[in-house]
Amino acid sequence: MKPKIFKALIVDDEEGMRGVLTRLMTKINFEVVTASGGETALQLILSELPDVMLLDFRMSGMDGKEVLQAVKYIDPDLPIIMITGYADISTAVEMVKAGVYDYLAKPFDNNDVIRIVQRAVSERNLKKKFRNLSCQFGESFCLREMMGSSEAVQELVVKVNKVANSNFSTIIIGETGSGKELVSHAIHHASHLSAGPFYAIDCGAIVPTLLESELFGHEKGAFTGAVDEKPGKLEEAKGGTILLDEITNMPLDAQAKLLRVLQEKEMYRVGGTEPIKLDVRILAASNQDLTVAIADGTFRSDLYYRLNEFVIRIPPLRERKEDIPCLVDRFMKSAFVELNKEITGITSSAMEVLLAYDWPGNVRQLRSTIRRAVLLADKRITEKELPQLDTQSTKKSINLIPDEEFIWDDNYSFKTIMRQHTQVIERKIISQVLILAKGNKAKAARMLKIDYKTIHSKLKLLGISNVGEEKW
Repeated sequence: MKPKIFKALIVDDEEGMRGVLTRLMTKINFEVVTASGGETALQLILSELPDVMLLDFRMSGMDGKEVLQAVKYIDPDLPIIMITGYADISTAVEMVKAGVYDYLAKPFDNNDVIRIVQRAVSERNLKKKFRNLSCQFGESFCLREMMGSSEAVQELVVKVNKVANSNFSTIIIGETGSGKELVSHAIHHASHLSAGPFYAIDCGAIVPTLLESELFGHEKGAFTGAVDEKPGKLEEAKGGTILLDEITNMPLDAQAKLLRVLQEKEMYRVGGTEPIKLDVRILAASNQDLTVAIADGTFRSDLYYRLNEFVIRIPPLRERKEDIPCLVDRFMKSAFVELNKEITGITSSAMEVLLAYDWPGNVRQLRSTIRRAVLLADKRITEKELPQLDTQSTKKSINLIPDEEFIWDDNYSFKTIMRQHTQVIERKIISQVLILAKGNKAKAARMLKIDYKTIHSKLKLLGISNVGEEKW
């Protein structure tokens, strides 16, 4: 790959000053983008992703202080060098408190400008390298580097730190693609078990008849095809952490065995008679609230209460859109390495499209979109390289459930009545989404943010068939 070319954003309402600073930055091989006002500068930060910013303090429209506050919200780590003709002590103190990296008084020495800019970029790079190194050792603020710096992510980091230092079983709730496994890794690496192994098992991707063998292992001859003994992942994860992803897909008999393991801290291999002591932390993840699965009878309430010592909910990307520019930057750089290609950035109009979309596939969908855009782009990502993102479809509201009169029947228990009413609601929701998807079950599963196996089991359980399919 080509050596890194740093980018400077120069913001000044005087054309002459922009020209002077541009020549200085070009002299030290910086790429330069300029803005004559604060509003334009904020758009360029999103599209150009500069490494350093030179900002005039007194400007018409948004002044330097207002721009500084907005930039700190968009990119808190961007070093800002304030240029002012009013460099009194009180102004300098005010700027430093507000988060300015350094300041220059007019008229300035050109060598001072170059020295401060190079130092700022060097320190920014060192911080990035330190964060990447810390990620390798499992520091929890790796989540900020991987997910963004929004308030929602900050709260998530606090929760991860708190639960990591305990031995609590933890349930992680989040939509598909929102980062459940990433959060699980962060908990593991920040805990006292970080030296041990980490295993993730997708309970929906393993055939139910093989899931118990995968979890608990089996003895030789335990079943047809068991030609050798095999330890399960719970056994192999001794002294570490195991993530049970999409745990609502686990069969009820396997749930019963898992509950017994959690209660007794020991397990038996399939076909085995000797107990095996366990020392492993269990994390469970799901893209739906487990209480819903309890209500429809597909998840054991006693297992839920055993696992439910601590709950972490990951906000979907549509609720933390301020993280999108940071994620776009990270995904572009990752694609540069993968594709051995580097482009200069993304246009402001393309970034606006990304910010307007609600991302039903969350961070995973955004990553795929940027990866494809880097492949297609020549110099920078424009709207042309982005797929047709329907910014309206995700905002549509559907009147799924009309008001109904509730009728009490004392012949049935509360649990039975709740399950019946839940199934009525589920049947209406799934039927209407299938109509929107024209009977395409895979598309309906994506719209509902559940996996393909779950929608098939729901259709069978609820007696739904041929809904939405086009008649020929």
